[in-house]
Amino acid sequence: MTRRIPMFTLDGVPDARTSTHSFTTQDGLGLSMLRFLREPADDVVLVIHGLTTSSDMFIMPEHPNLVRYLLDNGYPDVWTLDYRMSNRHPYNRSMHRFTMDDIALFDYPAALRTLRAEVGDRRVHVIAHCLGSVSFMMSLFGGAVDGIAGVIANSAALTPRVPAWSQLKLTVAPAFMEYVLGFPYLDPKWGEEPALTRGWLFSKAVDLFHPECDESSCHMLSLMWGTGWPALYGHDKLHAITHARSGDLYGATGLHYYRHVLKMVRAGRAVKYDPRDPRHSALPGDYLANAAEITTPVLLTTGDRNRVFADSNVVCHDRLNAVAPGRHELVVFPGYGHQDVFMGKNCHQDVFPVMTDFLKRQGA
Repeated sequence: MTRRIPMFTLDGVPDARTSTHSFTTQDGLGLSMLRFLREPADDVVLVIHGLTTSSDMFIMPEHPNLVRYLLDNGYPDVWTLDYRMSNRHPYNRSMHRFTMDDIALFDYPAALRTLRAEVGDRRVHVIAHCLGSVSFMMSLFGGAVDGIAGVIANSAALTPRVPAWSQLKLTVAPAFMEYVLGFPYLDPKWGEEPALTRGWLFSKAVDLFHPECDESSCHMLSLMWGTGWPALYGHDKLHAITHARSGDLYGATGLHYYRHVLKMVRAGRAVKYDPRDPRHSALPGDYLANAAEITTPVLLTTGDRNRVFADSNVVCHDRLNAVAPGRHELVVFPGYGHQDVFMGKNCHQDVFPVMTDFLKRQGA
């Protein structure tokens, strides 16, 4: 395979000083953040990816990206977090038993301590996506983190909802993949493995059900997430290079997170995976229980063609507005889905201005 864009490149943000900030969680994982700095500022933005992706989804060089847009539009100090779901770390390539409670309690508090040690008492804003959004909202509404000026939560937050076919996959796939087929994780790049290996054969079987394009990693992603052909985005929203390097931008993932998502979908709200686990005793069983007390304003965003988390954020806004009228906002982007809200070729025109408008109002 010849890559047109190198793995983990920082070329998409050429005009900022870049530094890596490593830290360790209380449960013993080494994680990291990238800082893109032009100059110190009163408002700092922390950007959080979703499951199987990484900081790379926000710094793509093939078109204007979120980090560069923020730097150019009043936010000259931007951090991107690679927590335990990131494909820049090895933790997804195992049959792990991590849950989003682990992320809420261990990853975000450690990341924010590291960030604040560098920036001091400046205002910190958060932009989060997918299960990064769900888990960060759990951390904020569960009291594990505080002092956040504002949050933009994309696709899903505290009321994950999925299409019926996705719920069936969430129910069956973890046990079937782990215990029947013996796969410790799913990887969108299996189609690039040597012919006749188990991953390659599985990928070729998935290809048979996805005639919508000729990119095997795109087919695997539609199996791994959502309901659709494709499920994560609209092909028309992506740059051709972005589509071609799907296997690099989305990494492998263990299947246990799916079990936690399923429990939340069945409960109709974000809940603990195992209320009996003493490690998570500091977190609430129901993350919506104290929603009225959380004063951080949240902008909930989604595409109107979201085939992964459906109308999750519309429902979440209704729930939050019922207990804190007028505190939180909702924006639905016409023509967008789940992932293309951040990775689409025209996001700098259609999406990012809405986000920076919200951030500026929280920093006033």
